[in-house]
Amino acid sequence: MVQYQRLIIHHGRKEERFRVSVEEGGGLKRAKQKFLSLLFLSILSCCFIMSPYLFGFSTLSLLDSFSRESEGLSSYEPSTAPLCSDISNGTICCDRTGLRSDTCVMKGDVRTNSASSSVFLYTSTKNNTKPEKIKPYTRKWETSVMDTVQELNLITKDSNKSPDRVCDVYHDVPAVFFSTGGYTGNVYHEFNDGIIPLFITSQHFNKKVVFVIVEYHDWWEMKYGDIVSQLSDYPLVDFNGDSRTHCFKEATVGLRIHDELTVNSTLMVNGNQTIVDLRNVLDRAYSPRIQSLVQDETEANKTTTTTLDLKKPKLVILSRNGSSRAILNENLLVKLAEETGFSVEVLRPDKRTEMAKIYHSMNTSDVMIGVHGAAMTHFLFLKPKTVFIQIIPLGTDWAAETYYGEPAKKLGLKYVGYKIAPRESSLYDEYGKDDPIIRDPESLNEKGWEYTKKIYLQGQNVKLDLRRFRETLARSYDFSIRRRLREEVPRLT
Repeated sequence: MVQYQRLIIHHGRKEERFRVSVEEGGGLKRAKQKFLSLLFLSILSCCFIMSPYLFGFSTLSLLDSFSRESEGLSSYEPSTAPLCSDISNGTICCDRTGLRSDTCVMKGDVRTNSASSSVFLYTSTKNNTKPEKIKPYTRKWETSVMDTVQELNLITKDSNKSPDRVCDVYHDVPAVFFSTGGYTGNVYHEFNDGIIPLFITSQHFNKKVVFVIVEYHDWWEMKYGDIVSQLSDYPLVDFNGDSRTHCFKEATVGLRIHDELTVNSTLMVNGNQTIVDLRNVLDRAYSPRIQSLVQDETEANKTTTTTLDLKKPKLVILSRNGSSRAILNENLLVKLAEETGFSVEVLRPDKRTEMAKIYHSMNTSDVMIGVHGAAMTHFLFLKPKTVFIQIIPLGTDWAAETYYGEPAKKLGLKYVGYKIAPRESSLYDEYGKDDPIIRDPESLNEKGWEYTKKIYLQGQNVKLDLRRFRETLARSYDFSIRRRLREEVPRLT
């Protein structure tokens, strides 16, 4: 934006000088030619400057560009193959070109030393490799959270001068070091900052890789162990909790990340994987547990009459347990959905809910409804072509589309963003229709994140206008029926 504003001012001065020269010189033909030349150059300059915003970059990249211009940061990840992908033995190579994360690769005799928060590279050859420091977490630009992430020292040592070096555990496969600190504990960040970057960084190892976790948590392994087992054949290593020296021939420290909840096939090290491939990993991870869940459901259905009608399209309402962004008339929404023709399941996951159970509910649904928030990350559990209806409260348009809407489309979902009307927000009764909070949410958002968080995220609930929402439900029902018919025809022929 700064560059574009300067361009307008600069061109304005050119036009002003041009008008003076016409009035003074009187050469109309020359003036016309000069005007056309300047106009062409102006358009060409504008196209050059604005082209990144018109082609190929996400909405988040735009915001990053606008908000970080003053810091001189790149607004997008590099579109070439990752640096340091091919280095010689005895070398430490760090790629710090990305906006979101740093990654370093160490090749040779790599050894851990948790007591000093270090990873050593022993080499007998003389080189000028300088020590590196890295925080292996994927929110590099966000200083407040990065300040809480443990830093690792990557140091080259002369193997000839270190006779006392020992190797307690030798691994004949590479290692990937990453942190489960930061925002871990929020499901959006667990996937966006952790699971998906882990897939991006490690998939080319074909499971022949050891994951070394900095700031390890037992609950994280319990929660995501099924997914991790699809990315690595080896047990996790707790960097801080395991004081033994682990030795590797190669190590990647830090994770690569592409965009919000997505995988960019053009940036993958080996292959053309997309977010659909990540979802296939989830499918394999949870399939064994889901088989037992299905058996349990079958047994339970024999003793109860409150079962879902499998002939009807299934609609899952992802209900919020917190005190904000709840659907106040959720019971009436359930009734309306049933009247429309759906079998309805209301899912209220919390931190103790087994991931396989959430996956099973989502994976067998035809439509998912939820209010914008971290729980919308579970759209990753939906099958492609499933309808995903995100209810968008006042003041959350950009975040809803950037973090969930656009990524959902990349997964192949039928995404519907339902922007609530002012009267559907609890803020309408609290502030009145003429208050800027209702009339102009963007002006409040421009004041800063704390305003957005306090007013629109923590202070707002939703009461759906069911007459208005009925059309969205009806269209989703029709789409689901048509999709089912298209899927059934090949089976019958």
